Amino acid sequence: MAKKKKKKQAAAEDYTPLRDEALPYAVWGEEYIEEGSHAQMTGAMRLPITVAGALMPDAHIGYGLPIGGVLATEGAVIPYAVGVDIACRMRISIFEESFILMGQQPGRFEKALTEQTRFGAGSTFDRYDRSEHAVMDDPAWEATRQLKSLKDKGYAQLGTSGSGNHFVEWGEFDLLADDDALGLKQGKYMALLSHSGSRGVGYSLANYYSDVAKHMHYLEKSVEHLGWLPLDTEIGQEYWLSMELAGRYAAANHEVIHQRVSKAAGIKPVVTVENHHNFAWKETYVDAEGNEHEVVVHRKGATPAGKGVMGIIPGSMGDAGYVVRGRGEMRSINSASHGAGRTMSRRQAKQNITLSAQKKYLKERGVKLIGGDLDEAPQAYKNIEDVIAAQRDLVDIVGTFSPRVVRMDGGKKR
Repeated sequence: MAKKKKKKQAAAEDYTPLRDEALPYAVWGEEYIEEGSHAQMTGAMRLPITVAGALMPDAHIGYGLPIGGVLATEGAVIPYAVGVDIACRMRISIFEESFILMGQQPGRFEKALTEQTRFGAGSTFDRYDRSEHAVMDDPAWEATRQLKSLKDKGYAQLGTSGSGNHFVEWGEFDLLADDDALGLKQGKYMALLSHSGSRGVGYSLANYYSDVAKHMHYLEKSVEHLGWLPLDTEIGQEYWLSMELAGRYAAANHEVIHQRVSKAAGIKPVVTVENHHNFAWKETYVDAEGNEHEVVVHRKGATPAGKGVMGIIPGSMGDAGYVVRGRGEMRSINSASHGAGRTMSRRQAKQNITLSAQKKYLKERGVKLIGGDLDEAPQAYKNIEDVIAAQRDLVDIVGTFSPRVVRMDGGKKR
């Protein structure tokens, strides 16, 4: 018995020390955030490397850091605070054509969407139908053994989308006012919106480096997923290089999707807007006393919203999304929400939402769903209008995107 007690005491002494009290963090949309997200954020604010944090109104429980959490650290990066899907991101292409065209020729656009997209874990294009992109010639693929082993997978999955909440959809973009930055006049346009990330490449990198980081520190169970990699170490630099390549790969992935679908539909975009929302950036943070800190900003399910920076905050498969311009609010660490945020887990959604209720919801809003499942039903999400209203000091609304034909994983099942 005494032996066991001694062993426990020795283990406790090996813990990497955390702050006794968590640093404070700013919150937007408090009334929409459950206690579990606060508990995770509080844990992250006890890390010795943490400088500042913020919680967005779409926040919900994640692994380590809550989805919708923003964390600024000094001299280190936390792989799990970047997320499993490194560089999960948004892209919208806006076309000069009126959305009326889709009403006149719906088959043309639905066919382009179904034939030129691939969804699901492990999905690829047939070898003869793969796309070429300069990202596959990036020398970083040869920088580490891990990246070398993932290059073939990256090539095979280029231009594909994941499962879950990833989508490609046609819709109507309503630009609220003339916009010089976009070069567009106020009005309604056809648009193509996509949500996906770095596919199997990012997933493999995230798991590998998260495991390395976890074993570099002996952390309390509540924060065990928040192990970090110091940037002044070889492994820290290796992860950073890998993360940035995954970011370029994810951007290329969206570019290929939009090129394929647009070309098949016979139209060309006049402008695009895009952003990561699972990534880490080296930025300058200014605290309340006016002191500047060089930090690593982790946005795990959060949109960059520096002053003048454009981004996309989607709703659900049945609700509007928003193209926004950041206001540069330092208290939020120049961030905004990345979507509406879930109110139900995937399991809860399948248990509590019926197929008929989902169909009714979509029909009332004029949305056609190709694929999808009940775990992504609109009723499983917070009200996007409430979420946007809660962060009006963080972003200005440029325009709204209303989905009309939504393509997601699950088509074969249905």
